[in-house]
Amino acid sequence: MSPDTTFLQKQILELKEQKRAIILSHNYQRDEVQDIADFVGDSLELSRIAATKECEMIVFCGVHFMAESASILSPDKTVLLPEVEALCPMADMIRVDSPRPVRTSYPGFSNPPAYVFPAEFTLRDIKRKYPGVPVVAYVNTTAEVKAESDICCTSANVIKVIESLPGDEVICIPDKNLSQWAARNTKKKVIAWDGYCNVHERVTAEDVRNARAEHPKAVVMAHPECRLEVLEMADHVTSTSGMLRHALASDAKEFVVGTEIGLMHRLRKENPGKIFYPLRKDMICPNMKKTTLKSILRAFQENTNLVKVPDEIRIPAKRALDRMLEIT
Repeated sequence: MSPDTTFLQKQILELKEQKRAIILSHNYQRDEVQDIADFVGDSLELSRIAATKECEMIVFCGVHFMAESASILSPDKTVLLPEVEALCPMADMIRVDSPRPVRTSYPGFSNPPAYVFPAEFTLRDIKRKYPGVPVVAYVNTTAEVKAESDICCTSANVIKVIESLPGDEVICIPDKNLSQWAARNTKKKVIAWDGYCNVHERVTAEDVRNARAEHPKAVVMAHPECRLEVLEMADHVTSTSGMLRHALASDAKEFVVGTEIGLMHRLRKENPGKIFYPLRKDMICPNMKKTTLKSILRAFQENTNLVKVPDEIRIPAKRALDRMLEIT
């Protein structure tokens, strides 16, 4: 560890104590950011932890919708996002009213969900087309989208949430790959959105074949945001927290990790006798990597990038989250 890193860590920890704060880091953050955090995990998991802690400030090292979730669950606490431009492209692919820019091409599907809405639609458009059909919003959405939805889901519980709802149809937003995985595992008709994670979407069946050829003894783990062709070839399909649990419990010694490479840091720390390989070396989210120790220090020093969800959005968004938590 360099002297500069040590000095930055010391300054951050001193200010954290002064401001009665906690630092949250998503699993995809830089190694040094994860190391200085009080808690590392999935986005909703972190927000739920923060809501139970005696603190006045939450510094969320992640992307914007994650800080919004922390604000939804901890409305009386100050929530700071160290990098204002740390956004989630998938979350921004859906709007309640004003549509996102129209795309000229759409990645193809094999065995697609019931319907994939094109980019020029809005959430209210799809609700008007399917009146009364419940809307399941992935936690990787803005607070405004959550507030317009009936219930939230995570990558780990999407199938259970869908199965809990009345009727034979469900609208699932915004990740088409997660929707396709859900459709594969439920008898309900899944009406999907045309969103995706640009990190997971790039992985193909050929990448899985190459990884198996290079590491024949390794267990292949894949995130449900990957394409269905990838998920059907994986040994274990699960969320980032699920990957951590599976690697810890498994007798296997080698794993191919089909998600953003930031998770490799924690996997290696928690499993020193095991070996982890990325499914693709370029599974890097540039938005997750925008946060640095300098970003965190600046946030503490200047109280920059305050994230505060107004009550007219926070209350219905929390209702959608609470409905999910009641079920799962």
